[in-house]
Amino acid sequence: MTTFVDRVELHVAAGSGGHGCASVHREKFKPLGGPDGGNGGRGGDVILTVDQSVTTLLDYHHSPHRRATNGKPGEGGNRSGKDGQDLILPVPDGTVVLDKAGNVLADLVGQGTSYVAAQGGRGGLGNAALASARRKAPGFALLGEPGDLQDIVLELKTVADVALVGYPSAGKSSLISVLSAAKPKIADYPFTTLVPNLGVVTAGSTVFTIADVPGLIPGASQGKGLGLEFLRHVERCSVLVHVLDTATLESDRDPVSDLDVIEEELRQYGGLDRRPRIVVLNKIDVPDGKDLAEMVRPDLEARGYRVFEVSAVAHLGLRELSFALADLVAKARAAKPKEEATRIVIRPKAVDDTGFTVTREDDGLFRVRGEKPERWVRQTDFNNDEAVGYLADRLNRLGVEDELLKAGARSGDGVAIGPEDNAVVFDWEPTVMAGAEMLGRRGEDHRLDGARPAAQRRRDKQAELDDADREFDGFEPF
Repeated sequence: MTTFVDRVELHVAAGSGGHGCASVHREKFKPLGGPDGGNGGRGGDVILTVDQSVTTLLDYHHSPHRRATNGKPGEGGNRSGKDGQDLILPVPDGTVVLDKAGNVLADLVGQGTSYVAAQGGRGGLGNAALASARRKAPGFALLGEPGDLQDIVLELKTVADVALVGYPSAGKSSLISVLSAAKPKIADYPFTTLVPNLGVVTAGSTVFTIADVPGLIPGASQGKGLGLEFLRHVERCSVLVHVLDTATLESDRDPVSDLDVIEEELRQYGGLDRRPRIVVLNKIDVPDGKDLAEMVRPDLEARGYRVFEVSAVAHLGLRELSFALADLVAKARAAKPKEEATRIVIRPKAVDDTGFTVTREDDGLFRVRGEKPERWVRQTDFNNDEAVGYLADRLNRLGVEDELLKAGARSGDGVAIGPEDNAVVFDWEPTVMAGAEMLGRRGEDHRLDGARPAAQRRRDKQAELDDADREFDGFEPF
């Protein structure tokens, strides 16, 4: 059964925003006290967060679909809806987030590092928030926006200072077990190690982590064996250790040729051949292994490698090796550039940036694209004439109608707002009032006249009587 997963495809859905509420305040002797519809709650985000206690992506392999909760709709009495709860997904340290095309979206390294994989939708405004001096009693509210839907790929790249690389059964698992407290599976057959093993080594005042990477074979960088799956775990390591088997029973292998093969695979994978490296000649407790190590050591040192003869079984040469690794790790850490304090960069929009574009497509359709127009369309209830009229007002104030005229649009031309797969299409009629305007002054309600001050009602009543007297004075009997 699979116990270690380092690559998964995850389907995440953020919560949708709650709808705004269209409500009018009512109480005794004051049946129409003005709009009091509350706003909808925000939808929950889907957030990936590094958790040191998590070491594999196995949970997401079994359950790849994750969804945050929706925001609650607003209510009367100016009560806003509850925000949706964010969904926190713990991931291992060193997780890389990619899109379906393979582009890196985030590299999560360090406890608590987080990335918003899918953002929750905004809640819709209630009619209390939409009221204004001109629109005293809006009979509509805005809809909540849908949350983001994302398909992402998570790849785990082990975070370690030192990586042990080499052929299967070269003794890497045995070496990490004696250098640290790690307890990997050890056996006398190839590909015993199927998952990277991590251990912590203390050498003097330096503490570093060491990773045992599953065995590589020729063609690993092209996907043969287990190499391609686990070469990514070497990417973050500062130091590479070639573990060479000096007691192999295969007649066509020797330490030098093994080193050449692994070096070529590291080079083809890209960038790994430039890391500091040490060569370890393992299994010198075997008589033939000791002789072979002494034979090939001058050749390896002539190539510029630091060579250590060790035996993981007999615990020979381990102290010298651990201090040499600690020295290389300390130098690598010192050479890393210090992280600068986060700077906030403000990039104001250009003066002539309208925030939207109008393009004419081959079929004669005019398409409007932009964050605001598309968001406003998503928030509009097209079953409500007043809401449609409000949308028309907003688009007109933004300058969409002027741009359509400049682009050559005429009455009756098709206009689409939004992407091709989810757009609102309508026949454009310039300067024609929207549906609610035909019914009267949009947003006003004559029933609210009773809510005016008494003095204002008396003045209005007197004005009506004066109009009636003028009409009577001008009346001529038969």
